[in-house]
Amino acid sequence: MTAPLTLFSNAMSRGRIARWMLEEVGQPYDVVYIDFGEQMKSAEYLAINPMGKVPALKHGDTIVTEYAAICAYLADAFPEAGLVPANRGPYYRWLFFGAGPLEAAIINASLGFSVPEGKRGQVGFGSIKTTLDALEFALTENPYLAGDSFSAADVATGSQIGYGLRFGTIESRGVFEAYWNRIATRPAHKRAEALDNAAMQERKG
Repeated sequence: MTAPLTLFSNAMSRGRIARWMLEEVGQPYDVVYIDFGEQMKSAEYLAINPMGKVPALKHGDTIVTEYAAICAYLADAFPEAGLVPANRGPYYRWLFFGAGPLEAAIINASLGFSVPEGKRGQVGFGSIKTTLDALEFALTENPYLAGDSFSAADVATGSQIGYGLRFGTIESRGVFEAYWNRIATRPAHKRAEALDNAAMQERKG
């Protein structure tokens, strides 16, 4: 019998990425929505994630936090979903590129932080332009981040591209638009979006 899967999330958070991954995996799961603020910082939830943030995934007795780690874990836990390509190098590279340099560059830029002249070597992303150029290179070479097939890297890092295009936090480039349109039409993504959107409206009352 498969151990139960429970996602702790908020419909206005990176938990949406984890939910998309769960839909891609195709295994039964439950979602526990956690409100920002007091509930997310409660002793009960801090026992699950001491950072007091979402998402967090509980699979039997195993707890995984951080959206990229959740995507990687689920891909490995359920190999029958086919979300781990044979060539692991590009897969790992771009899976964690999204949670590392890309997210850092986007957040710094959106908050108006500028790396001082001569200090770019001290940050993992260098500059927003350098980061986006690297991402564009990957998507110019292949239809998906890890090569010819869709993988967990496209869920994790692809979501960062989708959010960036939607909210204007990354520069709109033709290759990004084409890539996002290609992966956003996946049935699992559509299901995940519909479920989280409905939950968000319900919790708003």
